[in-house]
Amino acid sequence: MAFSDYIIYVDESGDHSLTAIDPNYPVFVLAFCIFHKRYYSETVVSALQKFKFKHFGHDIVVLHERDIRKEKGDFNIFRSVTERHAFMDELTTLIDESNFILIACVIDKPAFKTRGEVAVDNPYHYALRYGLEQLAGFIDEKGQSDRDTHVIVECRGKKEDRDLELEFRRICDGANGLNRELPFVVEFASKQVNSSGLQLSDLVARPIGLRVLRPEQQNRAFDILTRKFYCEGGRQHVGEGYEGVGLKRLPD
Repeated sequence: MAFSDYIIYVDESGDHSLTAIDPNYPVFVLAFCIFHKRYYSETVVSALQKFKFKHFGHDIVVLHERDIRKEKGDFNIFRSVTERHAFMDELTTLIDESNFILIACVIDKPAFKTRGEVAVDNPYHYALRYGLEQLAGFIDEKGQSDRDTHVIVECRGKKEDRDLELEFRRICDGANGLNRELPFVVEFASKQVNSSGLQLSDLVARPIGLRVLRPEQQNRAFDILTRKFYCEGGRQHVGEGYEGVGLKRLPD
């Protein structure tokens, strides 16, 4: 089978545990960033490298949202609040100017846990199924359903990765709401791998969770993402019609 013109990077915000739920962030977010391969390789990767060269002098630093937010490791570089804000503004602009399609699933863990009619053992797997179903619709629209499309996820541990791979294959073999095989291939990447796509998916996941938790709070990053969510009616309806399509909140 030939390879599709698209590549998908997946990252999460929050953890999928239903036993120890953080009251300050009781959600789990799984974000899927879809890139056209030619555009990704020619534009996104070079833009992110230029950003790193400017701020760090090299391009081997890996952008992690949590480390940036807490100013840890490579991100303990800001000499003032003004300097930090300038860094964040430039990074936000980079995301804004990068063309990708976004699909995200946000799970309210306390509500999900108490909803007895669904299998609540692993919110990650539940979110994965929704994401893959929506991705299938996108791939169908682009006429790529007869080709393999790779889905890149970060390694999380041997058992977790094994369980995820089994669930991924089960969904793609037909255990999905579409009742058909899906043309996706999962690939696992080390947390240390310097993948532009994985870094961008990491950066977009938390703003989505924060908007669901605190919708009245100012959230410039999410405002930008509304123009990237997969939506009904094609790209002429950018910024509207994405609820329940490009952005799914569970339980319903």
